[in-house]
Amino acid sequence: HCCWFGKWGGGVDLTSHPFPIPSHKGFRQRFSTQEQPPQICVVGSGPAGFYTAQHLLKHHPQAHVDIYEKQLVPFGLVRFGVAPDHPEVKNVINTFTQTARSARCAFRGNVVVGRDVAVPELRAAYHAVVLSYGAEDHRALEIPGEELPGVFSARAFVGWYNGLPENRELAPDLSCDTAVILGQGNVALDVARILLTPPEHLEKTDITEAALGVLRQSRVKTVWIVGRRGPLQVAFTIKELREMIQLPGTRPILDPADFLGLQDRIKEVPRPRKRLTELLLRTATEKPGTEDAARQAPASRAWGLRFFRSPQQVLPSPDGRRAAGIRLAVTRLEGVGEAARAVPTGDTEDLPCGLVLSSVGYKSRPIDPSVPFDPKLGVIPNMEGRVVDVPGLYCSGWVKRGPTGVIATTMTDSFLTGQMLLQDLKTGLLPPGPRPGYAAIEALLSSRGLGPM
Repeated sequence: HCCWFGKWGGGVDLTSHPFPIPSHKGFRQRFSTQEQPPQICVVGSGPAGFYTAQHLLKHHPQAHVDIYEKQLVPFGLVRFGVAPDHPEVKNVINTFTQTARSARCAFRGNVVVGRDVAVPELRAAYHAVVLSYGAEDHRALEIPGEELPGVFSARAFVGWYNGLPENRELAPDLSCDTAVILGQGNVALDVARILLTPPEHLEKTDITEAALGVLRQSRVKTVWIVGRRGPLQVAFTIKELREMIQLPGTRPILDPADFLGLQDRIKEVPRPRKRLTELLLRTATEKPGTEDAARQAPASRAWGLRFFRSPQQVLPSPDGRRAAGIRLAVTRLEGVGEAARAVPTGDTEDLPCGLVLSSVGYKSRPIDPSVPFDPKLGVIPNMEGRVVDVPGLYCSGWVKRGPTGVIATTMTDSFLTGQMLLQDLKTGLLPPGPRPGYAAIEALLSSRGLGPM
């Protein structure tokens, strides 16, 4: 095991940032007399970690932030979770790189907190510790046959085509003609889009060469995107749906029966949901326009949304050695709108397929026995980012609020955690006096044979 501790040369000091540092009364005076600048540790270098660090550096002129990361490289899901054909989403990396270049910020890669170093050891070395390590697990389906070859989490599949080290060996077999994706969020549409996009279009993206090679050989012609509830409850957004509808060489398959009576019910729903449902409705019920018709006529591939279906069992091939289909329970809705629940009707339907990708959500793992964790909600119990009953410990991002929302949601959330931490620093709630920071952790890692190269 070896560690790479990168310092991002450049040395841009964020104190000369165009944004003014707020002059909280007595803030600067209080800390200019302190024996040393506050040493703060952030665990996780995705958007939550970087936005927290950015806030701390910008609003405290002396704070020093160390960002610990289990991967060798930073940026978390922005690097390994965003689809390769969505480069604009990765633009935030430029902002994060500016933060990392600050003389008061250091990136500590290839350190697994909770294994290589414990949270109490970090708490002893720093004035404050922020846990921003995200939701690195996927929710299991918990159905028979889930362990069969040909069944993957969408998360692992995304990691595979983005080159995440732990998913590089995934080797999905794409020799079947039908794939089923369970879940109807943006990740499900990302995966469907990558499976169906002509390889010559993918060549222009930053997809890995290995994944591109496998996708070139793919025989997948049809992708079903399956949800337990109806068209009014889908979790994807209109931009992703539009991309699917306009995908070259593919045509959408939507059953008009799923949309009966929806026209009247969408009048009351919020505008984003209304626009999304109207687009679904038009696609399902109207004849495609000239442009769409011309694009869809020669289409050799198709994708479809299946509603009111819940996975019951992955069906094995006759020799029992791989997935050959999925048994879906037919559901109906109880309640209305976003709160509607899917309940089984007792009917089932078998859908043949050779690839099953489960995209039913991410979840966080507990990091260390000393850190409280709510396994039901999959979050660290906290009040506005302050970890309950553990002074000096904070959290931000998905491990704070659950795996929902976009990068902008995480930004707001992380700034709030940073604000709480600085407030506690100002009011004297954090330990006074010097803290060794990384020097102590480096010595610990070194004594465990995990020192830097």
